[in-house]
Amino acid sequence: MVVGFNHNVRYKGELYHVQTEDGGLKKPQIITHLYRAGSILSSKRVSYADITRVENLARVVEELMKEQHKEMLRRLRNGDFDEAILERFGENSSTPAQFPTVVENNVPAASDTTARAVEVRRETMVQSQETAALTEDIKTSEARSPKELSLDDLVLSYLTGGEDK
Repeated sequence: MVVGFNHNVRYKGELYHVQTEDGGLKKPQIITHLYRAGSILSSKRVSYADITRVENLARVVEELMKEQHKEMLRRLRNGDFDEAILERFGENSSTPAQFPTVVENNVPAASDTTARAVEVRRETMVQSQETAALTEDIKTSEARSPKELSLDDLVLSYLTGGEDK
């Protein structure tokens, strides 16, 4: 059984968090919140008390959660919360609505799949380059004598399996 979903998305240059949770059989409801800067911008609460006896409840609830979660993401993308954002944060919402950019864990809508694949590939390439640079820095620092290393380099070298002298 899925307990919940959490996704961070970037919309109009700002980071938003969408969280969907299942209350379980003791409190059979699905709650989705849209956050920005720790403040709840919108919430949706739906009870499923009327279907708790269905045969495949876990699968049904998971599907309901996914749909409710995606609905909140779509509403953000479509600008449904722009007025509330303007009121609360005083930003200009006259900018045309932009599609949310996935920051982590988001399953994009089918129409966003290609753009997301390109973004993931680009992020992976950048991360690979950063990892290669970090590995080279570690090798370089390990090649120097301990007297030439800074305390930070010595600790990093020790923690990564380099010389500990």
